[in-house]
Amino acid sequence: MKDVLAVILGGGRGTRLHPLTLHRSKPAVPIAGKYRLIDIPISNCLNSDLRRIFVLTQYNSESLNKHIGLTYKFDLFSSAFVSVLAAEQTEESGDWFQGTADAVRQNKRHLANHEFRDVLILAGDQLYHMDFARMLETHRRHVADVTVAVTPVKAEQATGFGILKMNGLGRITHFEEKPPADRLPSLFSEIPALGPGLIASMGIYIFKREAMEAALKNPALVDFGRHVIPDALARSRVQAHVHRGYWEDVGTIRSYYQANLALCQPVPPFDFYEASRPVYTHPRFLPASKVESCVVTNSLLSEGCIVVGAQIERSVVGIRSRIGRGAQVRESLILGADYYQTLDELERGAGRGTPPIGVGEDSVVTGAILDKNARIGRGVRIVNEGKVQEKDGDGYYIREGIVLVPKNGIIPDGSVI
Repeated sequence: MKDVLAVILGGGRGTRLHPLTLHRSKPAVPIAGKYRLIDIPISNCLNSDLRRIFVLTQYNSESLNKHIGLTYKFDLFSSAFVSVLAAEQTEESGDWFQGTADAVRQNKRHLANHEFRDVLILAGDQLYHMDFARMLETHRRHVADVTVAVTPVKAEQATGFGILKMNGLGRITHFEEKPPADRLPSLFSEIPALGPGLIASMGIYIFKREAMEAALKNPALVDFGRHVIPDALARSRVQAHVHRGYWEDVGTIRSYYQANLALCQPVPPFDFYEASRPVYTHPRFLPASKVESCVVTNSLLSEGCIVVGAQIERSVVGIRSRIGRGAQVRESLILGADYYQTLDELERGAGRGTPPIGVGEDSVVTGAILDKNARIGRGVRIVNEGKVQEKDGDGYYIREGIVLVPKNGIIPDGSVI
């Protein structure tokens, strides 16, 4: 992997994850209590012995840049790096990134400063384990110009993905972006060891250096999935690499919520506990969580939490979370806090009638996402009993039936949502 560069795309606005992306970029969104989404592709690279990594950023990138800078440091005698390339105005272009391919095009001069034979293109908002060395072996064994990671999908899911068709040798012969249901019967491929089925692009690509440079010459091709890959099919060898493990695109509120809650299962589909494939993140040196007279069922409790006399069921509780006596948290994501409040801050807040960070005493939180530093007062009920699907409320949002309290949001004592 020493002759491969990795490029992680992290510049999108993440509108489908709003309001979680109100103050941060999509790859900086927390996941599993203590990580950020960007940690997944970077960890996959490091576990695959791929140690030259660029992260392309554009929108709300300050917290992402800070996280990467504090987390991924290598020794002085190594050529390894995780480098942030922010969108910038140049003599060649004064525009923001227009798409995934355009983001790489605008940064190709930075890539050209390095020796490499192939480049690996990754998304920054997916949850999966993958050994990229195996994908590279597929790429080189078939002497491919481009290799696309694909995963089998069910017919009811297929209309939301880019669906590819491959021949018996694994060469991709056809691509359709989000095809209608009536087109699916003609898009079946013979999947090794699985038989006939539909395969979707995972948004993970390996390009030969020459193939990438050729693809980026045309400025009209601004997106890999919609433009570059379909254009390459007619003139290049485009190979499929079938990935059979867990893979989840967490680009919407519902998929993000469900992927996190799935981690609470006795045997979760994504394994953070596998010693041979660790997921790296920023070490925070927090104390152990303190749990006093609580009932906790099928949940994740991150470090540094203080939970007193509460009931927590099938929920993910993030770092530094405080949950008060008598509170009930069910099927919810509490993303935690960036800092601990001092006793003086707590007293001043109480004098102003401002709840402390965390979930107040006797509050009920069901089916919700509480973003970082959210303040939920005493006796609050966040339950969405009316099954509202979409709403912008006073200090909260409802998306796809899930109540979200944004970062630094405040829900006063006694409120009912």
